[in-house]
Amino acid sequence: MAKSQQRLAESLRGAFGDRLDSVSVKFSEVTVELSPDKLIGVATELRDRNDFAFQQLVDLCGVDYSQYGEVEWQTDDASRVGFGRGVDSATSTGRLRFGDELESVTVEGRRFAAVYHLLSYRNNSRLRLRVYAQDDDFPVVPTVTEVWNSANWYEREAFDLFGIHFSGHPDLRRILTDYGFIGHPFRKDFPLIGHVEMRYDPEKGRVIYEPVSIEPRVLVPRVKRDDSRYLSEQQDDEAQGDA
Repeated sequence: MAKSQQRLAESLRGAFGDRLDSVSVKFSEVTVELSPDKLIGVATELRDRNDFAFQQLVDLCGVDYSQYGEVEWQTDDASRVGFGRGVDSATSTGRLRFGDELESVTVEGRRFAAVYHLLSYRNNSRLRLRVYAQDDDFPVVPTVTEVWNSANWYEREAFDLFGIHFSGHPDLRRILTDYGFIGHPFRKDFPLIGHVEMRYDPEKGRVIYEPVSIEPRVLVPRVKRDDSRYLSEQQDDEAQGDA
């Protein structure tokens, strides 16, 4: 299988040349990165050329790389009573409030990406495309609905959850959240508690939105161990005495 993936990677480099930013084989998958302005042309050829024949778009998703590689929890240190870890930073994702922002660890134009998973039944091969939106403040990627019709709902989902705009989409509107929803819940700077909460008001006879009343907090995981190896010497003596 690895040889077929290497052959596919070489074929992609030969066919598209400098139109592709990179071609790599990692985790048993061929990944192509390209700029938004090259997406439609390359995608069309990947679908129509017999040597590629990627006629099926299996999945399309958005990604927010703003905190890629950053971790809130340190799990290296552990004691007999559990993990000594916790988040003290007021800017961690678990403590964000409305209006808070996290400093991105990525370079400009590399925060948001659309990722496409393609399948070729004819050649029994898979391919992943990754396209970075060049503007982090207003991420835009061309729609591929004219290339693969199945992209319609996938792009609406990525728009709803990540705020990635797909230019030329025939009906780009929210698909999972409601019309009054504020923000994009899969972005790394979206508060875990949300922005607003809703309830039914019997006096008004309708559902109303109010500022969220939940206090942001980070729960500290604990691990309980009953193994005698983790007992103190006094507890160990008591355990032996009881025996």
